Amino acid sequence: MFELKMSGDKFHFVLKAANGLVILSSQMYTTKAAAMNGIESVKTNCGSDSMYERKTAANGKFHFNVKSTNGQIIGNSQMYTSESGVTTGIDSVKKNAPGASINEVE
Repeated sequence: MFELKMSGDKFHFVLKAANGLVILSSQMYTTKAAAMNGIESVKTNCGSDSMYERKTAANGKFHFNVKSTNGQIIGNSQMYTSESGVTTGIDSVKKNAPGASINEVE
């Protein structure tokens, strides 16, 4: 499920797995429409491996970004202790995002 939230005067979303854990957090958007476009971009493009950028943080932990077709970062994952955790996270986005509902949270 995608949760769309407003923080101050900006919008962002998270994608949650069936167990309720956040698997992807979006960037901040200036409008609700832009955030909805971000959700649709994740839903549409999450099946393509080229949309994922695997990264290693300075502390040695691993994470990934999801990019749009124009190369902009749409969202990023939590930190993982192993590269296999990143693979599991990406697989979870691929599984959960395409048919996920959108819930607006206050």
